[in-house]
Amino acid sequence: MDLGLKNKVAIVTGSGSQIGFGKGIALALAAEGCDLVIADLNLEGAKKTAAEIVALKHQAIAVKVDISKLPEVNDMVKISLDKFGKVDILVNNAGTSAKPKPFLEMTEAEWDLDINVNLRGVLNCTKAILPHMISRKYGKVISISSGVGVTGMPMEPVYAAAKAGIIAFTKSMAKAMISQGIYFNNVAPGVGDTGLLRISQMPPDFIERVVKTVPLGRATTPQDIGNIIAYLASDISSDIVGQTFSVDGGVLML
Repeated sequence: MDLGLKNKVAIVTGSGSQIGFGKGIALALAAEGCDLVIADLNLEGAKKTAAEIVALKHQAIAVKVDISKLPEVNDMVKISLDKFGKVDILVNNAGTSAKPKPFLEMTEAEWDLDINVNLRGVLNCTKAILPHMISRKYGKVISISSGVGVTGMPMEPVYAAAKAGIIAFTKSMAKAMISQGIYFNNVAPGVGDTGLLRISQMPPDFIERVVKTVPLGRATTPQDIGNIIAYLASDISSDIVGQTFSVDGGVLML
């Protein structure tokens, strides 16, 4: 199916990791015809992802950005507009996690890490791109939350709170902006073997133990997430507004 994304321009944050959902999202969008802004704190990783997209005969630039800092995010958007002249799609994918521990053992610095990157980062990127999208009366903003934003997680309570905040923010902004032609939706991935797990120092057998609880019987892959992001970024999904899609192999089945 042609999703009609040829010559669209997308920013994908957190797409520098070579094993993360962000790279899978960027490659899926490029496969559908998008040009990409690969935004990441890890510039070398971003350059590697951008090079793969250029090899697919699409334009891509790598931009170093700390999404928790609004001035850096504003610079990222300016660089994107200077290069491409427009941005059609924003994918708020970048995230991180403090080491899992009970709430009373967490430090304020760990609270700040979970909140500032996972939630404030989404707010910053949205704030920076929204005036441009409003001026064009067009845009797709898709954020990555998590199933733990729905269910909670005892050993990652602040991370879960930040991800729940993304879900509420998406619903609120969808109601506010759909009349301007700007769509907000959200994807809640299941557990995948990504860099996030390594940052948060999960036990080596964590993936194997979790997969045993997944009805589908496997972990979520970057391609799984890339596929639904491409669909939500397209105009084929024009009746989908303010929704959260669980892509988790059936973990959150009702």
